[in-house]
Amino acid sequence: MTNLEIIKSTYEGKTSEENGKNLAKHVAQNISWTEAKGFPYAGTYIGLESVTENVFMRLGSEWIDYKFTPEDYIANENKVVAYGTYSGTYKKTNKYFESRVAHIWKLSNGKIISFEQFVDSKLVNEAIR
Repeated sequence: MTNLEIIKSTYEGKTSEENGKNLAKHVAQNISWTEAKGFPYAGTYIGLESVTENVFMRLGSEWIDYKFTPEDYIANENKVVAYGTYSGTYKKTNKYFESRVAHIWKLSNGKIISFEQFVDSKLVNEAIR
């Protein structure tokens, strides 16, 4: 698989479970995963277990239909950028949001070694309040 195909497989599966399995199959053991400063889950997490616990489990339990809808991708050597829109409804406030986002992925030898998120956190945080 190309780097672009690997990243697309983490977004474009039939279900979020399929996307998660594809991510797990392609991440390096010590992946560095950075959620943007100001985002509710901000920070850098090392390893898929830490990402799952601090990001994915919270997204799954605190939101209704939280998702990233990719608009397009840009690929260049060992980097892939996916950009599009986050959307979802925060359970506690029942507020819906949409926010533009970009993800920068870095790969080495077919393994994802890092992820960095860029997002308009203000819109996400408004849904939480």
